[in-house]
Amino acid sequence: MVAANQTGIDPRKSFQQLKTRLHHQMVDAIDMSKAGELGESEFRRQLHSLANHLVNQREVNLSAEDRQTMVSELMDEIYGFGPIEKLMNDPEVSDVLVNGADSVFVERNGVLEHTDVRFADDAHLMRFIQRLVGRAGRRIDEVSPMVDAKLPDGSRLHAVIPPLALRGPTLSIRRFRTKAVLFEDMVKMQTLTPEMADFLIHCVKGRLNVLLSGGTGAGKTTMLNNLSRFIPTSERVVTIEETAELQLQQQDVVGLETRTANVEGKGLITQRELLRNSLRMRPDRIIVGEARGAEVLEMLQAMNTGHDGSMSTVHANDTRDALHRLELMIALSGAELPVHVARQYIASAIQIFVHIARLSNGERKVMRVSELTGVTDGEFDIEDIFVFRMAGVDNDGKVLGSYYATGYEPHCLRRLATKGLELNSRLFNARELKTRDEYKPEL
Repeated sequence: MVAANQTGIDPRKSFQQLKTRLHHQMVDAIDMSKAGELGESEFRRQLHSLANHLVNQREVNLSAEDRQTMVSELMDEIYGFGPIEKLMNDPEVSDVLVNGADSVFVERNGVLEHTDVRFADDAHLMRFIQRLVGRAGRRIDEVSPMVDAKLPDGSRLHAVIPPLALRGPTLSIRRFRTKAVLFEDMVKMQTLTPEMADFLIHCVKGRLNVLLSGGTGAGKTTMLNNLSRFIPTSERVVTIEETAELQLQQQDVVGLETRTANVEGKGLITQRELLRNSLRMRPDRIIVGEARGAEVLEMLQAMNTGHDGSMSTVHANDTRDALHRLELMIALSGAELPVHVARQYIASAIQIFVHIARLSNGERKVMRVSELTGVTDGEFDIEDIFVFRMAGVDNDGKVLGSYYATGYEPHCLRRLATKGLELNSRLFNARELKTRDEYKPEL
């Protein structure tokens, strides 16, 4: 990249400013009306030739290596992700976070890292955001200064611009993983143990209703995708999400996605409306990507009325917090249910709770797998089946701890047995569980 100069100006920033100037010259020189006549490949070839011509001008004054880099980045400005193209192509990057033109972070393997990527200025970043948002069929301006959108590759984008963003335009991109993380990988990464994986697989096959809880980026959607692998191919599944992220492999899957209101405030379609309509689609199971509002009442009703084996996720700090969140969301639905009735409703709908956490060193762990069996004296009867117990942090920042079976034998084993899904009761004997590198689930 450009060597440091004597003026004290960041060479990366001056490179981006030069690129912005050359990009403007390209835009002024090309005739976009010819794109359709020439065809995509020929038009791209001519753009590449124009970029080469501009960077080889005497006044540009770049080394041969930097000229090649400049041409590549100019093409990225038109067709790709501009300055963050290399970050978007890094398979280890899960999030790209732009906090203004001079501050770009990534999450790599669960840990935030500052990068040397720069935009020329806030105007450059603003044009970049508008291009990405426009490509997703959305708009962002002073009237609508926040936007959620899905990029063509499936990545999730969130942007906030001034006047709401005080330090310049901000952009967050949650990368779309083309390679799914499977239970085999999760066991190898010590996210859970083979015993826990086997139990959860049996719960899915046995049509128990499962709720996954955890914070942002904990791996709830990854786990939900994993569990969905074990839904029999003979069953019809309807998925409901705000931004489509689930990648179900079954043939009979109906994917529904919410819609935001247009500029006039019309056309809004919520998860609650989609849930109501999904019941008319003859689903065997309903999967709600994330329960976050009034739709939870319809979700619990579906779980209670013949749609066994349904699943969802919820943001929560632990399992009991997830239960309280469900109570709150029932209240938000407008249903004036007494607390004990709401709790009984929840207890009759959901059998298994799985809490996932992202630890301080970026590792993901299934912290507990629990069974909800009912309500006694107004309190939930919930018992932990498997837990992860932390024992501290070593000098390298690695979290120390072990998985344990608590000794509690789940009530649901009898229900699983009636479906021909036998689990040895010794699996639940109180003991420390050993992690393994190799694991092969029964599909």
